[in-house]
Amino acid sequence: MNLEFFPSRTLTLYLARLFVTRIFAVLIMLVLVLQVLDLLGESGDILAYKGNGQAQLMYYVTLRVPQLVARFLPYSVLLATIITLATLNQNSEVISMKASGLSAHQVLAPLVLTALGISVLSFAFNERVVTRSTARLDAWQAVNYGPIPPDSSPKANLYLADGNDLLLAQSLSGEGRTMTLHGVTYYLRDANDMIVEEMRADTATYAGAQGWRLNKPVKFAVATTSTTQLASATVAPGITPAKIYVSKVDADAQDIFALSGSISAVQRAGRRTTDLDAAWWHKLSGPLSSALMPLLGAVAAFGLARSGALLIRAVIGMALGFAYFVFDNAALAMGNFGGYPPLIAAWAPFMLFALIGETVLIRTEE
Repeated sequence: MNLEFFPSRTLTLYLARLFVTRIFAVLIMLVLVLQVLDLLGESGDILAYKGNGQAQLMYYVTLRVPQLVARFLPYSVLLATIITLATLNQNSEVISMKASGLSAHQVLAPLVLTALGISVLSFAFNERVVTRSTARLDAWQAVNYGPIPPDSSPKANLYLADGNDLLLAQSLSGEGRTMTLHGVTYYLRDANDMIVEEMRADTATYAGAQGWRLNKPVKFAVATTSTTQLASATVAPGITPAKIYVSKVDADAQDIFALSGSISAVQRAGRRTTDLDAAWWHKLSGPLSSALMPLLGAVAAFGLARSGALLIRAVIGMALGFAYFVFDNAALAMGNFGGYPPLIAAWAPFMLFALIGETVLIRTEE
């Protein structure tokens, strides 16, 4: 019996090379198909803005592809695991490895190590590329695929209350007292929450204690159904740039360090951060899920291929992997509204399915 955790250097490199090539082949296939389908759905909205054309469609693709890669990389690792192990089993290579004294864990060790490396690369890719493309895409979609305002923030589609009154904005730019809201709509409501007046303006700038100064707003009075063009109007004195900053934090558009600062700011404002805390922890557990896929798909590697159960084993491995993603999304949703503590919401599915995968492997092979 070989007591080393890894097999020989040659066999380790052979298995790792097979695994990596299949991971990227599956990932490229998934991203190409999904990007084409996504582009078909969004191209109408992109081209609806006057002046947009092929360049804007390609720009959308460059922003969307990183999101698809980040989302479907763990799926690709799962499918690549099943394809690799099923092929090795079909060609009797797994039998040869076990006949040489290797245990099931030693056969899987190169795949787990490779998947762990993929997890590290996935984390770096998410933090450096995906967050920036998400922020840029959110800002572009907030202006309906038109020109993005300079210094635009990833915060989009803001919905803010000032007493009974409501202030809506498509996007914002700048910070602090220099903050500018774009695509602004202000609703003045009475004590019964009925809309009395509506004002729309392209931009609004912060006017200190007075509130927000609308630039050339169009005022609509509900009682008289009349429309008036105003030079300016100041509204929402209770809404400050600080309140806007903590009103909507997009965890997907911030790296882990920026998100930590946003969580602290929201906590200082006295607001709950359960959903943001869960998202912070999931930035770590999400990429690490790739390292779990070889263990969940390992059931496809063992058992006699000629017994006719290889397909069933592959289906079982695929079912375990997809069940993990279902439980992970459900736990994260529970954590977002406080049903689970954030740490449990992010890590419980990972630990649970790690134990399930290990149990299945030991019961069937070890």
